Amino acid sequence: MFKRILVPTDGSDITANAVNTAIQLAKVHGAQLLTLSVMEPFPYSAVSEIQPVPPQEFIDAQQRVATQRVEAVSATAAAQGLSCKAHTVEALHAWEAIIDHAKAEGVDLIVMASHGRRGVAALLLGSETQKVLTHTNLPVLIVK
Repeated sequence: MFKRILVPTDGSDITANAVNTAIQLAKVHGAQLLTLSVMEPFPYSAVSEIQPVPPQEFIDAQQRVATQRVEAVSATAAAQGLSCKAHTVEALHAWEAIIDHAKAEGVDLIVMASHGRRGVAALLLGSETQKVLTHTNLPVLIVK
């Protein structure tokens, strides 16, 4: 049924559950597994010329972390006999990058983790998963 499954990763423990679910689904359906880590852009400030971290150092650190995250997913998949296509992208809003990447790659299922926040915490903190659910017409499987 599913041919291309995307599992975005932020490197959190809760995301590991989504990764394992996506791997099992990909194995059952004979689907290709893809993973994505979204990097934050450098926070350029118009207010001050002084930056706590030089731009290139920030960018390099973001790339290093994002690469480690997708490599961890790929290694987990490989340990279970499944290859994984890994990508990193820079975006202001992770949810938009996830949706755009899913469309560009022809994904037919997005598997994401939910931190399970409720009430005011959920409203104030927002949720990338909730935003993906709200703004995509692709199937999304939420793993808690």
